[in-house]
Formats: sequence, C-alpha cells, structure tokens
Amino acid sequence: MEAFPVSDEDIVPTLEEDPALGLSHREKMEILFAVMLGLFLGALDQTIVGPALPTIATDLNGNDYYVWAVTAYLLTSTITVPFWGKGSDLYGRKPMFMLGIVIFLIGSALSGLSQNMAMLILFRGIQGIGAGALFPVALAVIGDLFSPQERGKYQGLFGAVFGIAFVVGPLIGGFLTEQVSWHWIFYVNIPIGIVSLVVIQRLLPTVKNARASTNFDILGGAIFTVAITALLLGLTNKGLVNEATHQLNEWTDPSVGGLILAGLVGIVLFVFAEARAKEPIVPLHLFRIRTYSSSMVAVFFASFAFFGAVVFLPRWFQFVHGFSPTYSGLAALPLMVGLISSSIASGYYVSRTGRYKWLTVGAIVVMGISTLLMTNLTATTPLPVVWFWMFIAGVGVGPTFAVFTIIVQNAVPFHELGVATSNLTFFRQIGGSVSLAIVGTIFAQSFSEQLGPQMTTAGVPPEVVAGFGQAAASGQLDFNQLTGVGDLGAAIVAAFPQVAPFVTQIVAGIHEAFSIAVAQTFWIGEVAAAIAAVAAATMHEYALRTSQGPATAAAPGAGPAGAATVE
Repeated sequence: MEAFPVSDEDIVPTLEEDPALGLSHREKMEILFAVMLGLFLGALDQTIVGPALPTIATDLNGNDYYVWAVTAYLLTSTITVPFWGKGSDLYGRKPMFMLGIVIFLIGSALSGLSQNMAMLILFRGIQGIGAGALFPVALAVIGDLFSPQERGKYQGLFGAVFGIAFVVGPLIGGFLTEQVSWHWIFYVNIPIGIVSLVVIQRLLPTVKNARASTNFDILGGAIFTVAITALLLGLTNKGLVNEATHQLNEWTDPSVGGLILAGLVGIVLFVFAEARAKEPIVPLHLFRIRTYSSSMVAVFFASFAFFGAVVFLPRWFQFVHGFSPTYSGLAALPLMVGLISSSIASGYYVSRTGRYKWLTVGAIVVMGISTLLMTNLTATTPLPVVWFWMFIAGVGVGPTFAVFTIIVQNAVPFHELGVATSNLTFFRQIGGSVSLAIVGTIFAQSFSEQLGPQMTTAGVPPEVVAGFGQAAASGQLDFNQLTGVGDLGAAIVAAFPQVAPFVTQIVAGIHEAFSIAVAQTFWIGEVAAAIAAVAAATMHEYALRTSQGPATAAAPGAGPAGAATVE
C-alpha cells in the first residue's frame, strides 16, 4: 500500500528549525537573488564550455576523449549530489552552498591551466564536485523559503537565470576562444564566483534540520561512488578505439562489460546498504510514495532523452556547417527559448491551478516528438528545420525542469525536503551521465559504420574508400580525429596528398556519416521519453500545500488548498 507523502503529523517546523519563518518578504527576495547568483555560476560555466569544447578537444589532441570531458564533470557532480543534500540537512544550506562554490572555483582555475586532455578531464571532475552542491542546495533553499503553492512562480525565475546564461555564455565563450584563448573561459568563473560568495555570506541564513542525525552513511557512500564510477567507465570505454585492433572496444572486453557488471552489482549492494543504514544517503522509504518514485523515474529518463541533444548538436553545427564556437552556441538558442518559456509558463500554471500530472505527461510527449523528428537529421537538413525541431524539444523539456521539483518537495515531509531535493537532482544528473556514455557509444559505432558507405554515395572512387579503410585498420588514420573542428579538407590532403582530386566528395561523405551518427543517438532518446511519459502518468496528483508545515489529508477531489489527491 502506498505511503501517504506527509505522514509526520506531529512534526511542525519551528522558527529555530526554519529561519525562513522569521524573514520578511523583502529578505526572502534578497536571499533568492543570492541563490540565483550561485546558480548563474554553474549555468554560465556550462554554456561557455559547451560550444568551445570541440575547439578545446582539437587543440589538446583529444577528440577521441571528447565525451569524457563532459562525462567527468557530470559524473562527479552526480555522485556528490546526495552527499551535498545530506550535508545541507546536517550542517546547513549556507556552509554547504559556499563550500561548493569554492571547490567549483578551484576546479575552474585548474581547468584553465590544462595542457592536455587528461588534465582537463581531471580538473573538470574537480569542478563537478563543487557543481554538485549548486543545484540541489539552491533548490532546497527555495523549498525552505516558500510553500509548494508559491514555488512555481519563483522556479520560473531560475528559468530566466538559465536564459541569461545561455545568451551571454556562448558570446563570452566564443569571444574568448577566438580572440584571446580558450583557457580564459574557465578563468571568467572566478570573479563571478567571488561576487556570489560575498552576497551569499551577507544574506543567506543557515537553515538546517535540528532532527538530522550525524550518523553519516559512509559505507553506502563508498559503495555508491564505486558502483556509479564503474558503470559509467564501462559505458564510456565502449565508445573508445582499441589501440591493438584499431576498432571500437567490444561489449565482452573486461574494460567494458566487466566494469558495467561490477557497477550493476555495486548498485544492488548499495540498495542493501541503504536499507540497513541509520541515516541513508538515499532514503528508501520515500520510494513508497508513488508520486515521489514515479517522479524520480520520469526525471531520470527525461534527462536521458535530453542530454544527447545538448552535447552533440553544437558539435554538429561546428563540424558540418563550420560554425564558430560563438555561433554554434547561439545556434542552440531555439532550444533554450523553448525550454525557458515553457519552464516559466508551467511554473506559473502549477502555482495558479495546483495541477501538474498531465502537464508533465504532455511535456514529455512533446519532447518525444521532437527527438523523433531529430532522427531525420542529415548533412543537408535546412538549418531552420533543425532550429524548429530544437524549439519543440525545449518546449517539452522546460516543464520537467520546473515542475518536478515542486512535485517532489510537495510530496515529502518538510523535514526531509533537503535530501528529497538532492535525490531529484541526482536522478536528473545520473540520467544525463548515463545518456552521454551510451549516446557516445552509439555515435562512435554509427560513424564508423556509415563512413565508407556515405563516402561511396558521395562519389568517392571505391579504391579511395578502400584505402581509407586500410589506413584506419593499420592505425595510420584515426577516424575520431576526423570529427575535430577546423579545415577538414586541408587536413585530409595534408595527410594523403594523392586524394586531393576527390577531397570535396570525401568531405561530403564524412559530413553525412557524422550527421547520420548524430541522428542515431536520438533513437535511444525516443525510447527514454516513452518510459518517462508512462512513469509520469502513474503519479498521484497531491494538492499543493499552502504552508511549510505538513499537509493534512482531505477528501479526493477537493480544491488545491485542501485536497490530498486530485483525480
């Protein structure tokens, strides 16, 4: 039988436990601004780095590790999210938020000093550790300040933060990459971070759960870290080229299948450890609440469906259409416009009506339609058509960012708000991390398979195509290097002067193979979107609480202020 989401009728937050109860509206708005600064720091970093990453990977001779530059960041930020959430309950939101920003800034400075791809991946991982605190703790602070019924309109403000970051980030990142040096796209975080720290130190009070225990789940945390790391390492290794065979690693390779199996076993052990822990990092009893558990599944698969587009589309704009880092970032604006507008609109809609179940289902269906359209991507697809597909994707994704936070925070007892919020962020980010590893594998496999046929279709003589295949088999030519930015034709002629008469056809074939490979990555997103929609449709629609205290059950069908369930 499903547990009611707010069963702790005897627990009512006091002023000591919840300083927000003693804050004026103006003070809450000032704190909201301070938290938005911290979120802006993380959002700006992603929008600056993303469009410039192909240039960075090429400069550091690391195109075959392109996905890992992103996966390392998402991996560490995902693993640390539950720890930051639990820490914010134990020690307060303010110290955890500030510590996260400091670690993030250290990682930024080190990333700017990177001299090779290995260093960049390592330092991006350090950045991710700090970034793991920014989103869950910020959302928990908003949960402390405002009741579930109020949060929708303020969640919309976070959409505006991302909007500004997505407009400013590519411009700053492109300018620094092209006119100064890509190293400075990391250094720019430092002054913004310092401003965030100063404002947060002055305005944000320490909000912590007085009932929280100090019995931190060290065993569960260790198992969790090892399991998730092994799983994602195995998935990523599948997309890498074996130096001995010059082919993609096989699923049966110990570095692939062995690590994946170890990760899955670790996840099972983690569940057993959490069931016996006094203070679990991921409280399993919350999953007895259907709205909570269905939200976690829906967010995981919705993020799974979305992240592939975010990573590979800027690379497609640069590689196939020759966009600079600045313009490849701005080319994603239709996606962001759709995301931000639907995020803000859905937040206000939920606040005004209290309804959210079919809104989230419909949004995920729209996202599924957009990913289906993107499976038709080719090198000759008109850019306005691609931008229209991206806008539709943004419209579908937006509500999953804004509304699920409200849903989860409304479904759990007030004193577990911090850990519940961090779990939601964790499922969102692990969905993105797993997606990146899998779509990277699909892309590499598809590109390798399509390269020869597409070069032949483009008019390249069979003997030249065969020569390319032999060069790849012998290790003389690494096809991963073909996906770097720059003048592809000139690079091919420099390596193989004898193919100069056919270089135009060769480039056309490579571009088409690249486009088809990107399109293939969206099929996995289509499946993920379908699962997310089914999961969202199974949730119970509990009325939004109008206060920070636990809600009380009421008869089904009552209005938003009083009902326990809205059918």
